[in-house]
Amino acid sequence: MSDVVMRAQSVSKVYGGTHALRGVDFEVRAGRVVALLGENGAGKSTLMKILAGVEQPTTGRLELDGEPVRFESPSDAVGRGVAIIHQELNLCPNLSVADNIFMGRERGRAGFVDYAEQRELARALFERLEEPIDPRRPVGELRLGQQQLVEIARALSEDARVLVMDEPTSALSAAEVQVLFRVIRDLTAHGVAIVYISHHLDECLEIADDAVVLRDGAVVAQAPMRDVDLSWIVEHMVGRDQSDLYAPMAFAPGEPLLELRDVVVADPENAGRLAVRGVTLTVHEGEVVGLYGLMGAGRTELLEALAGRNEVVSGEIRLAGTPLTGLSIAERIRRGLALVPEDRQRDGLVQALSVGRNLSLAALGGFLKGLVLNKRSESAAVDRMMSAVRVKAAGPDAEIGSLSGGNQQKVVVGKVLMTAPRVIVLDEPTRGIDVGAKADIFALMAGQAKEGRGVLFATSEVEEVLHAADRIVVLSRGRVAGEFDPRTTTREDVMAASGESLDDPTTNGGRR
Repeated sequence: MSDVVMRAQSVSKVYGGTHALRGVDFEVRAGRVVALLGENGAGKSTLMKILAGVEQPTTGRLELDGEPVRFESPSDAVGRGVAIIHQELNLCPNLSVADNIFMGRERGRAGFVDYAEQRELARALFERLEEPIDPRRPVGELRLGQQQLVEIARALSEDARVLVMDEPTSALSAAEVQVLFRVIRDLTAHGVAIVYISHHLDECLEIADDAVVLRDGAVVAQAPMRDVDLSWIVEHMVGRDQSDLYAPMAFAPGEPLLELRDVVVADPENAGRLAVRGVTLTVHEGEVVGLYGLMGAGRTELLEALAGRNEVVSGEIRLAGTPLTGLSIAERIRRGLALVPEDRQRDGLVQALSVGRNLSLAALGGFLKGLVLNKRSESAAVDRMMSAVRVKAAGPDAEIGSLSGGNQQKVVVGKVLMTAPRVIVLDEPTRGIDVGAKADIFALMAGQAKEGRGVLFATSEVEEVLHAADRIVVLSRGRVAGEFDPRTTTREDVMAASGESLDDPTTNGGRR
């Protein structure tokens, strides 16, 4: 067995009257990957923050190389060889890639920064990650997956002995995931200990050596990964069978609500190119349509065009028979079409506002009497929505940043529902959230369809369209490549239509 590099002994953490961790024992061994598993709120993030010096335990202690240790800050932890890759990107969009990687650890001498050296070191890191990112480019110009690679490159630059990875692949393509796995295997071959946190349980089964499951702040199960399977993980995480995670489908065809005819959308990142090429599809009342495709298929560009965020070059979009072309985002929301965006932090939430104000923000006009805000009416609507979408928070005045990723996503969905949409469009609605929160999101989608609304969601998880959609539309290179009934089709049919090779080790169910 590999040597223990880091150990948490009887660690507890209390916030006010809330016990986030309860007597946790946890070991990290040199040359091994341990998967830390659990639902949102199980205590994973709290334990991770304690390991990386962001928080200190209320009781219990940490050991590093068998000696007691107390990290006063993340930089203190980095100095002792413990680094972290955060799920929520912690980058400065106006600074260059190289500046972000070496921020606070600038290379140079005599008080002067050697920018050329930093750029060369950054290039070497991206060669290792097999991603040709220009170190001089502002981070804000990069797509989400590339920004995540910048976070990974920054952690690699710290030459850590213990590396905590919190959702490192949530925005990566399937090919990028496999590159990261090769880097992880190289790190462990050189004795680095890795804590791997991911809601993509198939990744944990593939890359981890050991599994530790947290529930309600306590360790409830642990085992070598070779001795467990997906059902074992899910049952210990949520206390129920994996088959219970998706709401039952009960689609009864209604009238067409959303109609697309030969829609062509410009590529927002590449002038003169097209992201969507002549897409035609319909979403009916009471129907959940799943849009599946590989990275570059045009899923996000199409959904953002529906919401008014991307340019529609040609074609027609109709909502309940009324053309939407040329209407603003706000006007589309008023007509009854609203988008849950892919990047909830950047596009779905306002970090400076409370949970309640984030929920009501898009619907504030409905609470105005003249120029006066009816706060009582707003507060009552917020309370009803928090209950409806099952947000776990101290209350509507809680800071949005205090919520787990799954609860933040529920707030984004709730904000959209507050606008009383006729059609709800969701882009990767379960990205970076646990299986329990996923089940809640799917139940919300099914419930909205049952009430007669149309639901269109895009995902790079083939299992999600097979289990959560009434109808599957597959995109490939900007075109509709197939349409399937999930009751009669197979995973292989859907993947083949997307252009995904079942034998290609760089694919992972079409993950983005």
